[in-house]
Amino acid sequence: MENNNKHMSKTRRIYFLRLIGRIIVLMFVSLLYIFDSKAFEVADGWNFFREFSVLHILWMLWMCDMVLQLIPVKSHISIGSQKVFESLFRPIKEKINYKNLKQYIKDTTKTAYKVMLLWIVLTAAISALYLGGMMDTGMMIVTSTFFYVCDLICVLIWCPFRLIMHNKCCTTCRIFNWDHLMMFLPIVALNSFFSWTLIGFAFVVWLIWELCVLIYPERFWENSNMALRCSECTDKLCTQYCRKLRK
Repeated sequence: MENNNKHMSKTRRIYFLRLIGRIIVLMFVSLLYIFDSKAFEVADGWNFFREFSVLHILWMLWMCDMVLQLIPVKSHISIGSQKVFESLFRPIKEKINYKNLKQYIKDTTKTAYKVMLLWIVLTAAISALYLGGMMDTGMMIVTSTFFYVCDLICVLIWCPFRLIMHNKCCTTCRIFNWDHLMMFLPIVALNSFFSWTLIGFAFVVWLIWELCVLIYPERFWENSNMALRCSECTDKLCTQYCRKLRK
């Protein structure tokens, strides 16, 4: 373990600290639901403007997370999230094979929308539970916070979406910046200012990502963008790297 920590990248350490922070947030939100479920009324309708609460802090935290995805921050943010930006694009020296690039984008987009379809089905199921009275507002917010934690578990430990996407790591992941949209879609049934502002902003982040895939596909393929290649990796977030360290 000592040897692993010595060789762990700074970015990976920071992401583990973020994961710990998110777990603390989940624990706090869960305890708040258990001991003061009325605090979640701020996420109903237009109650957001009635009075200030800790959920406003959570809302601002999530908004700030999404803002960071729209800014080219070079330090301590994974290249997997930042590859949309021209400033971080490192074209290969040889000529790009645009035929293969087009096929790569076509294949990864097809698998990406399989993930989206599965998530829409999950969202529909959660919404049905809420509309059927089996889940309340607090439980919906706790669910989104749980997905907030799962997001970094996927990055740092194990990602079930790789079984569908077949990507080798988060750096090359086609859906890296889909995280917030997937996180907030399950609360769509709340139909409130709280839910719609989060979903709306997450949709903007998702739309910018998808437009960049369409307009600048070369930024998303390791055979056209050197920054995505294992040999050039400085993030070292992937679990494959960690397994090599443990050998």
